[in-house]
Amino acid sequence: MASGFPLTISDGYGFPFAFDPWPQAVRDGDARAPDSHLAYRSRPLSAADTDSAVLTGGDDLVLPFSVEELDVRGRVARLGPALDSILRRHDYPPAVSRLLGEAVILNVLFATALKMEGRVIVQIQSDGPVSLLVTDFTSPDGLRGYARFDGDAVAALPEGAGLSQLVGTGSMAITVDPRTNMRRYQGVVELSGNSLEEIAHTYFTQSEQIPTTVRLAVAETLERQPGEEPRRIWRGGGVTVQFLPQALDRIVVRDIDPGDAPEGAARDERDDDDAWVEASARAQSAMDHELVDPAISAERLLLRLFHQRDVRVFDPFSLSADCHCSTERIRMMLNQFDEDDRASMVEDGVIKVTCEFCNTHYAFDPATLEAVDPTE
Repeated sequence: MASGFPLTISDGYGFPFAFDPWPQAVRDGDARAPDSHLAYRSRPLSAADTDSAVLTGGDDLVLPFSVEELDVRGRVARLGPALDSILRRHDYPPAVSRLLGEAVILNVLFATALKMEGRVIVQIQSDGPVSLLVTDFTSPDGLRGYARFDGDAVAALPEGAGLSQLVGTGSMAITVDPRTNMRRYQGVVELSGNSLEEIAHTYFTQSEQIPTTVRLAVAETLERQPGEEPRRIWRGGGVTVQFLPQALDRIVVRDIDPGDAPEGAARDERDDDDAWVEASARAQSAMDHELVDPAISAERLLLRLFHQRDVRVFDPFSLSADCHCSTERIRMMLNQFDEDDRASMVEDGVIKVTCEFCNTHYAFDPATLEAVDPTE
């Protein structure tokens, strides 16, 4: 029997926990804390930067920024080879690849804001064609992900099917697993909306209660390097901004979305702060092609979005596709099964294991658990 062990999902990243808001110590990394790890490494961004050696480059990075005039902080994520490596390993249908790519970018935008070392897992479970989707960020820069889906059901969907058609009903969980002795925290939100952006907005409203805007884009592009044939590569990008004023009474927290209020209930007539309305609108104006085009640097995008505002950028984070699976890790996992269980896994004289994250195939001698060539 071929075993498609997810290897790390079995560590307990299901939905066994009730919602618990993030501890202040975890989410202050790039929020209000004056001694943030980002606070002393910022520089003003100007139009001259787009033509200078100051540019960070276009691929596999996150560029944190702040716009003090609008009391917002945020991040721009740009993924090229790292995202392409994750998606090419699986060769999923385009709609599934695009959704997984968006989840990877959402994870990056969230995880790189946390002042901690460890892992952040974004996981979607549903009753739809895509029944499970998992992305894993391991500090400082490692990314991986996979999906489970009904191939026939996905193929039957119309072109351009939205999130609700891909996943149906279910939940999205974001789990923070620090390497220190801090508790593991998980926030869960219902899959209500027709895009991952909408789900993310709901999540941040319910769990963080910090006004947050998220833009995500993933596309398969055709690119040509000098002297090479054109090839397709998956690219993705995202931008998020959060409203973090010193005066917390400027943040409007509504107990319930006006559209969900029962008939006859009094409406919350408070208006959002003007600075937040402007910042959110500017971030939402980012076009898909601007987020995925490697010729448009993160700095150039920020200048386009927040021109005539004092934008400051911080040291960028680099990103890479990185899976933790190994022969020794899988051998240790197999050793946890008794002999009868291992005997039931034998196929063609070996125990076969596939890492769902990176699609690497392993094979072991059932008697000695020594690795053998999986192609033999």
